Amino acid sequence: MSKLPSKLPPMSAVRVFEAAARHQSFTRAAEELGMTQAAVSYQIKILEDRVGAPLFIRLPRQVTLTAKGRQLAPAVTEAFDALRNAFEGVEEMVQTVLSITTLSTFASNWLVPRLGRFRQLHPNIAVQIAVSTEIVEFSQSEFDIGIRSGTGDWPGLETRVLFPNQFIPVCSPELLQGVEVREPIDILKLPLISPSDPWWQDWFAAAGVKNVDLSRRPDNSLGVQQFEGMAAIAGQGVALINPFFFPDDLASGRLVKPFDLLATTDRSYWLVYPKARRRSAKIEAFRDWVLSEVAGDSERTFPAAQTKTGT
Repeated sequence: MSKLPSKLPPMSAVRVFEAAARHQSFTRAAEELGMTQAAVSYQIKILEDRVGAPLFIRLPRQVTLTAKGRQLAPAVTEAFDALRNAFEGVEEMVQTVLSITTLSTFASNWLVPRLGRFRQLHPNIAVQIAVSTEIVEFSQSEFDIGIRSGTGDWPGLETRVLFPNQFIPVCSPELLQGVEVREPIDILKLPLISPSDPWWQDWFAAAGVKNVDLSRRPDNSLGVQQFEGMAAIAGQGVALINPFFFPDDLASGRLVKPFDLLATTDRSYWLVYPKARRRSAKIEAFRDWVLSEVAGDSERTFPAAQTKTGT
């Protein structure tokens, strides 16, 4: 029959022994641990009773380790050093690694191209990004910050609105050659990217075009705005995109707007993080940086365009 492992002594007593052995003083151990000298003596007595032999020789003004104490001290010190190093490593990672869960197009078209500026401001913070369409529960993950699309009503989270979930039809300039597009309904002369996207119905309704039937069109659905914008640039059709994600393509003329009608929904893009961690230095640094970037993008919201709220 195998021998059962012996039960460890109380860790509180072992912790006191380690400090007392290192300092060779009950007084200094008490100061380090925030205890009284009497409490230190009590914990040492518990450990000595467990071992069955004295671990310290008590002298009038000092203590010294007994032979048993000298035998035990190196192993205990080594174990506590390993624990300290492990916790220090975890604490350093917690403070210097920022983990973000975000949406694909936000990451590729907005966040990643700007991260160099954040790293310049905060070179000691490493950023890790994970893309997901699912809402991540912070209590069940190790993420620090999230980027979400919605109305901002998420219990337990601090929320900061970034920019509205708005959309406008765009295409390549070549796609419009030889096609007369004067009224919003004329867009139906062109191939549409992701025609089953409900945003199309919202945009046509905002443009005053009711009951548009797109059901017979090939549903070339690409899933995310990033791909839809790329397909539009390649001349494959008209895509509905949020102009915040394609400012350079619009400015350069790779994408053009047949109409300036910018429709919006009641949803926005939000920066979110747990309320319990709102004072985390790395979260505060990223939050302030993101909000400053959004403020700098104010001219990219196309204020001259007509804007209507979709259903």
